[in-house]
Amino acid sequence: MEPQSQYQANSLSVVSVVSMGTGVMIGAGIFALTGQVAELAGPYFPLAFLVAAIVTAFSAYSYIKMSNAYPSAGGIAMYLEKAYGRGTVTGASAILMALSMVINESLVARTFGTYSLQLFDIPASSLLVPALGVGLIIFAFIINLSGNRSVGLFSLIMAISKILGITAFAIVSLWVAGNYAQIGTPATGEDTTVIGFLAALALAILAYKGFTTITNSGSELVDPHKNLSKVIIYSISICFVVYMLVTLAVSSSLSLEEIIAAKDFALAEAARPVFGQYGLLFTVVLAIIATASGLIASIFAVSRMLTMLTDMKLIPHSHFGMRGPIRNHMLVYTVVIAIFLTVFFDLSRIAALGAIFYLVMDVAVHWGVFRYLRTEIGAKGSILLTAIFLDVTILGAFIFMRLQSDPFIAIVATVGLVAVFLGEWLYLRSQPNGSAPHTHKH
Repeated sequence: MEPQSQYQANSLSVVSVVSMGTGVMIGAGIFALTGQVAELAGPYFPLAFLVAAIVTAFSAYSYIKMSNAYPSAGGIAMYLEKAYGRGTVTGASAILMALSMVINESLVARTFGTYSLQLFDIPASSLLVPALGVGLIIFAFIINLSGNRSVGLFSLIMAISKILGITAFAIVSLWVAGNYAQIGTPATGEDTTVIGFLAALALAILAYKGFTTITNSGSELVDPHKNLSKVIIYSISICFVVYMLVTLAVSSSLSLEEIIAAKDFALAEAARPVFGQYGLLFTVVLAIIATASGLIASIFAVSRMLTMLTDMKLIPHSHFGMRGPIRNHMLVYTVVIAIFLTVFFDLSRIAALGAIFYLVMDVAVHWGVFRYLRTEIGAKGSILLTAIFLDVTILGAFIFMRLQSDPFIAIVATVGLVAVFLGEWLYLRSQPNGSAPHTHKH
């Protein structure tokens, strides 16, 4: 049984949870990934965010059905256990989800550093980028130590501010550029292959994946059986509208070559020709707000998830001499890993690693629901199989492209996947009860 006392200190409103979900999604999604998606999708990169939203909608179906049936602070970890039982697939897939969230934190942190330096014309290759990123991670860690209520209030204020600000930036950019007639018509640039476009979808999906963190708020959300699915739908919809406005604004302000050249800070570069120095300042401030709130919400969610995995005895835990509750220990572990990635990996590699881990985990969730739970929770098999097909196709295309352009990260991802599944199998075998078989009743 879930240890309710650790997770029900407060009742979070729908607005608060939506703010945290959109906070994670917009935090890095649009600022860090616009240029990277354009590099793969070419002039069709706004379309990539549209298609990614459709793929995400298929993906969200499993989470919505599961959240309606089993709202829990454990979120995805509990969903996987319902499907597979207490075993290697459950533990390893949940760890992959947690790792993809931690990877997202380092992505957000480096984005913060990259955009902040644009005010001083310091190149993105500067060592100040990871230094500023580490500083933001430590700040987010301190906010999270202050408790759930502080995180919820901070996330709400920051999320509303950045959504309104980014939307205003996009609308004014489109108006000033005067390119309404060109909307929907790709700009000139290099030809895009089908494989390249599919690979771009992996990164664009990463910009939406923050909706999965919402499932971790199941036991604190008011009336979760009714509201959790609404929160997921609202968060994805808000992000879709924001992403489409921004990508169209960027494409109307910059050529494809300029977007790719400034891929780590494309929005800041897009502000220069339209608004000048003031536009650059406004965009950087938005990026700082977005990344800060995104990081705080992400650390909050992943620490809760890791705490649940510990309570479920799916991962080992050591206090290392630390005092206080387990969730505080998990905050420390999360922050240490995020700092390591921020220091040693660039934005492109961080995003690639996060996309691979997330898509593998996503397939595991869909297959578990299809194989074991679809009748019980009333899920349609055709939608679940479509979600699996889309994930596998996009993941295959992305890995193919990475093997050609950056085989190192493909090797790192493979080693990581093997280590997670093998490590989880060995850990469960070492436990007194071993790896329990699947016991779900059909």
